Amino acid sequence: MIEEIPLDFWQGIEQFNSQEFYACHDTLEALWMDACEPEKRFYQGILQIAVALYHLGNQNWRGAVILLGEGINRLSYYQPSYAGIAVEDLLGQSAKLLSALQQAGPEEVAKFQQLFAGTEVAGLQLPRIIKLPKS
Repeated sequence: MIEEIPLDFWQGIEQFNSQEFYACHDTLEALWMDACEPEKRFYQGILQIAVALYHLGNQNWRGAVILLGEGINRLSYYQPSYAGIAVEDLLGQSAKLLSALQQAGPEEVAKFQQLFAGTEVAGLQLPRIIKLPKS
C-alpha cells in the first residue's frame, strides 16, 4: 500500500471524475513513469480506463474496448480497495460498460455519447472513481 498518496494522484482522480480523461492520462502517466510496483501497475490501470473513456468520447469503439479490458485486468489485483479508492466499484462499473460496448458492437458506439451528458444508456453511467473515507 502506498505510504503517502501523491497530490497529483488526487488531481488525476478529480480529472477522471470531471471527464477530463486526456488530462487524467497525462497526470497519472507522470506518476506511473516514476513509480515502482505495486503502484506502477495501479496507476497504469486507472489511466488505461481513462484513455478508454477518451476513446469512447471520440467514438473509437476498438480503442475503448481494448483499453477498458486492459485497465480492468491490471486493476483486478487491487480489489476491493487500494490507495483510498474503491477499486471494486470502478471495476464493476467498467466491466458493465465493456460488456455493453461488446454487445453493441462498433456500429452502435454513437449511442454511448449520451453517457458524457450524464444520461444513462442501457442502465449504465460513465464509470466514476469513489474516494473512500479515511479509516
